[in-house]
Amino acid sequence: MKKLKKKDINQEVFDLYDDYVHSKIERRQFLKKLSLYAVGGITLSSLLSFISPNYIDSVLVNTDDSRLDSSYITYNSPRGGGGIKALLSKPKNVTKKLPGIIVVHENRGLNPYIEDVGRRAALEGFISIAPDALTPLGGYPGSDDAGRELQKKRDKNDMLEDFIAAFNYLKNNEDCTGEIGVVGFCFGGWISNMMAVRIPDLGAAVPYYGSQPSDEEVAEISAPLMLHYAELDKRVNAGWSDYEVALKSNNKQYEAFVYPEVNHGFHNNTTPRYDEAAASLSWNRTISFFKENLK
Repeated sequence: MKKLKKKDINQEVFDLYDDYVHSKIERRQFLKKLSLYAVGGITLSSLLSFISPNYIDSVLVNTDDSRLDSSYITYNSPRGGGGIKALLSKPKNVTKKLPGIIVVHENRGLNPYIEDVGRRAALEGFISIAPDALTPLGGYPGSDDAGRELQKKRDKNDMLEDFIAAFNYLKNNEDCTGEIGVVGFCFGGWISNMMAVRIPDLGAAVPYYGSQPSDEEVAEISAPLMLHYAELDKRVNAGWSDYEVALKSNNKQYEAFVYPEVNHGFHNNTTPRYDEAAASLSWNRTISFFKENLK
């Protein structure tokens, strides 16, 4: 069987995968279309395996990293059925209060990649919280396909309230300075944008390839923004030009970066959409942005 590499994969495969994971097409249709690219020694099963997340081999900060205190907590949310599970992480043996970062998952719940991002943020000197908006439905079920199906059953505005409740939890946490930012990916990018709209004292927001708020909502933003987009992400990028016009016309503080020749999901190191250079550069920019604004 041919060992696949990223350069072997046609861009149409990445676009097809994006349509599937964002519920534009059903699984049967996805597999049927994907089979058209299983040629030249590439089987459908090997192609599907290659483009699917590989969490086991992709963790950058282990769950038991000795530098961190990291554990699951439950916080109250008005929409979350009484409680939302979250991973709370902070540097070990640090006695001073730390600024906080909320890490918002994609459209599949709190999977291992997002937990890993929460731990990465904590290692940079923050107290991070990574909530699971699927908690009312039993939590992340262990696979992204099942997680997406669960997340479809929750209203996105109810989930937004769950993440706003995470802000309030950190705001009142004895280990937090009360200076709090948010970073989110895909669905979490939309949440990050909307938290900037909804929370007047949010310290900073960093949406990664997230859908944009309306022009009317942009007027309500007070937090500084750092926006990350992928050049090949036509779906999300379609709303960027109007968003930028609204940000400028409302005199909002923002920075925006479009990373060339990369796909939606380029920060996620568990799939071949990952681009190491863009992921590293964007993350370094993100951490510097938080350190500058969450003082």
